[in-house]
Amino acid sequence: MIKKVLNVNGIDRTLIVDQEALLCDVLRKQLQLTGTKVGCGTGVCGACNVIVDGKLVRSCVTKMKRIPNLAKITTIEGIGSPLNLHPIQKAFIFHGAIQCGFCTPGFVVSTKVLLDQNPNPTREQVRDWFQKHRNACRCTGYIMIVNAVMDAAKVLRGEMPVSAIEYKTPADGKVYGTCMPRPTSVAKACGLWDFGEDMRQQLPENTLECALVQPEVSHAIIKGIDTSEAEKMPGVVKVVTHKDVKGKNRITGLITFPTNKGDGWDRPILNDEKIFQYGDVVAIVCADTRENAKAAAAKVKVDLEVLPSYMNAIAAKAEDAIEIHPGTPNVYYDCIIKKGEETKPIFEKAAHVAEGYYYLQRQPHMPIEPDVGFAYIDDDKRVIVHSKSIGIHLHHAMICPGLGLEPEQLVLIQNPTGATFGYKFSPTMEALVAVATMATGRPCFLGYDWAQQQFYTGKRSPAFLNVRLAADEEGNFLGLESDWDLDHGPYSEFGDLVTVRQAQFCGAGYDIRNIRGHGRTVCTNHGWGSAFRAYGSPQAFMASESLVDELAKQMGVDPFELRYKNLYREGATTPTGQEPEVLCFPEMFDILRPKYKAAVERAKRESTDTKKRGVGISLGIYGCGLDGPDTSGAWAQLEKDGSVTIGNAWECHGQGADMGTVAFAHHTLRPLGLSADQINLCMNDTSLTPNSGPSGGSRQNVVTGNAIHSACTNLLNAMRKSDGSFRTYDEMVADGKELKYEGTWTTPCTHMDLDTQQGKPFCIYMYALFMAEVEVDVTTGKVDVLKMTYVGDNGTITNRLVVDGQVYGGLAQGIGLALTEDFEFIKKHSNMVGAGFPYIKDITDDMELIYIETPRKDGAFGQAGVGEGPLTSPHVSIVNAIDNACGVRIRHLPVYPEKVLAALKSEKKSFDVEDAFAGGFFTE
Repeated sequence: MIKKVLNVNGIDRTLIVDQEALLCDVLRKQLQLTGTKVGCGTGVCGACNVIVDGKLVRSCVTKMKRIPNLAKITTIEGIGSPLNLHPIQKAFIFHGAIQCGFCTPGFVVSTKVLLDQNPNPTREQVRDWFQKHRNACRCTGYIMIVNAVMDAAKVLRGEMPVSAIEYKTPADGKVYGTCMPRPTSVAKACGLWDFGEDMRQQLPENTLECALVQPEVSHAIIKGIDTSEAEKMPGVVKVVTHKDVKGKNRITGLITFPTNKGDGWDRPILNDEKIFQYGDVVAIVCADTRENAKAAAAKVKVDLEVLPSYMNAIAAKAEDAIEIHPGTPNVYYDCIIKKGEETKPIFEKAAHVAEGYYYLQRQPHMPIEPDVGFAYIDDDKRVIVHSKSIGIHLHHAMICPGLGLEPEQLVLIQNPTGATFGYKFSPTMEALVAVATMATGRPCFLGYDWAQQQFYTGKRSPAFLNVRLAADEEGNFLGLESDWDLDHGPYSEFGDLVTVRQAQFCGAGYDIRNIRGHGRTVCTNHGWGSAFRAYGSPQAFMASESLVDELAKQMGVDPFELRYKNLYREGATTPTGQEPEVLCFPEMFDILRPKYKAAVERAKRESTDTKKRGVGISLGIYGCGLDGPDTSGAWAQLEKDGSVTIGNAWECHGQGADMGTVAFAHHTLRPLGLSADQINLCMNDTSLTPNSGPSGGSRQNVVTGNAIHSACTNLLNAMRKSDGSFRTYDEMVADGKELKYEGTWTTPCTHMDLDTQQGKPFCIYMYALFMAEVEVDVTTGKVDVLKMTYVGDNGTITNRLVVDGQVYGGLAQGIGLALTEDFEFIKKHSNMVGAGFPYIKDITDDMELIYIETPRKDGAFGQAGVGEGPLTSPHVSIVNAIDNACGVRIRHLPVYPEKVLAALKSEKKSFDVEDAFAGGFFTE
């Protein structure tokens, strides 16, 4: 230990520190300056940035022995406060450069040093700075951040008044459809929005730290668990195993379809009989410190009989493969789609037939904040779980029986959440911390490191898709045939649903009257499949949107015009036989056509012998809601001061639930003349808020937006007097009127026919059109995306800043999906760099967003959703652009340079699934 005097945010602080301690821990734990976030823990995400003697330092890898006495340290708390925001913070707020907010303090601090050193940077210099200092953002797509930096620089140089980056409410007081910053943005910009690890510092002193015992095998029989040595380790209170679980010790997958061959009870809370995937948990060590818990976890001995591991769907469905879950076949769900006439005779007579075998990979979500949560028992003897859940009522139902709790004995609360992109549609640590607390009787905290985030949270389910498309001599699509395998990992939750998504979206967007297909959900020993933005559609469009280009090439026609010829128009139906609720694609294509022609000419003009440029397009569609009738609830309560509180469980993981709730409530309550800050929020606590359903499938803006509208309308009706004016709070009380009103809304949809997949699963869809401009270095195989253009119809726009952020972020994730991101090799891909995380220079700074707003009749104010749409098929536009540039077809993602080189050198000018197996791109 040593005494150091450090000047922190302008104040001398005397500290007694361990020289080996990390600077981030000293700041966060000893000084309680939790604005400095820790994400990766290895210095490659920039969330922990602070300023030390004028230099930018990543505090998560900087030991105190490197910090000199009397050093001057500035953290996010020293840059600005809510009552005195720095222009950098104001610019981030104004430009919507904040979504989940976890990376924001690191970016603000980094920007401060940049502008101190270079007051007048170019956009490229800003991007170079963030690349050099490894500032990572998974939400925004970076463009809004660069916009904010450029405007902050103008203000600091005196070229622009600070008022130019301060939001001004329109004269009419409107909120819906504006660029009003989200209510949480000030706290996030100041580092005061407390995420899970920040809340750890606020828990009682008797809180225990948890460490997981996770055998490093993918498939094994558990023959014994020896905790004796671990229990003797310093600080250990208890080692929890399956024997301590009071209930069924299973998380129910809530089987979606009755034809599923499993029962949904295949996922243990604590593994008792078998290991099904790498990272499965057999024990939880509960100790006084995290260090002691981890040390003891290493002493738990697990006796295993290792079994063959089936790491992809092809291996798991082989005839000699053993059942991963004894009694349930590895192929446990079959999906059959039948639309129109039998396709075999159609294909036999068709003038043109194109066929391809495609693979979309196990994409990792990669939020900067790792999974985190805690549990405690409250004064009413209820088990309270705080986590990153984006489906608190859903998860409540999934884990209650396994814990042995009655519904009223368990409460789930969503913490402020550093993004999920869907992985928290599945429970991860909720049941684990609940079990630990129930076994010890004390508050228990569990924080994953970033490697655990990778191997013990769900991933996008990989898909193998064999698809054929037939057309007549004029290019009219006649029929589609498909055969697909969904690798859903070892746990069945929502596995049947993602398989059905292939039937819903393969070939979507086009008037295809005759479709036949057969898909299977396959149980494997790789990472379990969970929801990921655009759930199921990137796989489907990887096949169908690639195939349209392949057919166009075969026919010698322009792929843009071939698409345009076959778009949804009057009389067309979706693959599920549903009439589209709007017919917006022709208008969207007409808008894009001149831009496409100009891009094609530009690519020809700017190509060289070694660097070939190309243009590709693709379309995407996604439904807003859970399949079939989908219900949400909300309530509105009049307060004594005349404000209104809105209660819902619209879980926010960065997409803007706070802004959405305010916008719908304010717009409905406009007759009362309220300002936006008179809308209070009570959100995401199963004991306080109604079931609004999970935040997935871009459903909340539609379903919960309608529920908020309903609740506020009911309140307005109760307040309305006979003369048309409205009662005050006191008049409501005097007249014996209730002050709180509930509202619900259910989508007017039907369940699909189990034998044909025909029906009306969604009442509102999102429509997207993508154009990618790429450059391929044919000497190295490296692909650079030069520009992305997006044309989207998301109905009326609830908030422009939020929508822009969702689109930019979705396009960025699409670039990563196309080129770099994967979780095939567990150890290699368990860190950000290895998994292909896209940093700022990996994402183009040239993205053009174009919106048309076709009102949806089932939207409260004409709205659809937005979050899923931008990631439906941007990756396919990139794949198509690569073919246009250099004449090779990549059917296996991601498009690593070596795949491009292999395709260039091959006679067939392609790289497909067979090539990937032969080339070692799959885990053996």
